[in-house]
Amino acid sequence: MDEPIVVGVDGSAPSLRAVDWGAEEAALRGAPLRLVYASLWERYEGELIAQELNRPLEEVMARDVVGTAEARARSRRPGVEVTTDVLAGEPEYALVRESSTARAMVLGSRGRSGFTEALLGSVSLTVAGHAHCPVFVLRDGPEEVPGGSPRIVLAVGDKPRDAAAVRFAAEEAALRGLPLEAVRAWRRPSGFAGHDAGEGDPEEAAREVVAEALRDVPEGVATVVRTPEGPSRDVLVEAARGATLLVVGGHPRHGGFGLQLGRVAHGVLHRAPCPVAVVPQPA
Repeated sequence: MDEPIVVGVDGSAPSLRAVDWGAEEAALRGAPLRLVYASLWERYEGELIAQELNRPLEEVMARDVVGTAEARARSRRPGVEVTTDVLAGEPEYALVRESSTARAMVLGSRGRSGFTEALLGSVSLTVAGHAHCPVFVLRDGPEEVPGGSPRIVLAVGDKPRDAAAVRFAAEEAALRGLPLEAVRAWRRPSGFAGHDAGEGDPEEAAREVVAEALRDVPEGVATVVRTPEGPSRDVLVEAARGATLLVVGGHPRHGGFGLQLGRVAHGVLHRAPCPVAVVPQPA
């Protein structure tokens, strides 16, 4: 049985946008689409679906949520096989269980916007940090940025640790017919004033890491290399402006416990202006 693209839905506007992304991803990969609603309560607690169904909020049930999501997915991509399910349990844990048999998972964000950054919802953050498959997290906001250049941005870590993220980003670029922009930030050592051959060139070292990471990218994928100086999180947030997707690696903790998100991945999930894919690297 083909592994599905799983979308976590809750009836909110961000989750319906996730349905759109999931339908497109399923079509690109020739995969089935699975839409799931997970909650300890059978009733839906939001407002958007109640408005669309023109029914009192207290009468809206979980089946209405997945039914609306299914109709939306079928309308967007009629050729994609769609199934739905309502799962009893805390959303975080139910979705992590779903990820063990998924090709990828798509989640919206219920983040609240602030002046300098938007905070990510706890469900999305927890699932992205524990999932067994790649997780797309879609930020609130417009899908396209004026003047943006469609591309897949890859946060290059230390190979072979982030090899899974590189492969996933290259695959996304190939499927979408987009260039792959590989980005690795570097910092000048404290007190470093000018180039010293004995100390090595940190920018050149960053270029070498990127070149090694891209070594196995298929020839048909156009690649762009960027090695800006600065904090990794800030560099990646800036690189993601106008991009189609930002791909970062996730790494399990020793013993399998705790979030697999490092500080950089955690930071870009909160601040990236485009969708983010967190790709777990097998231990």
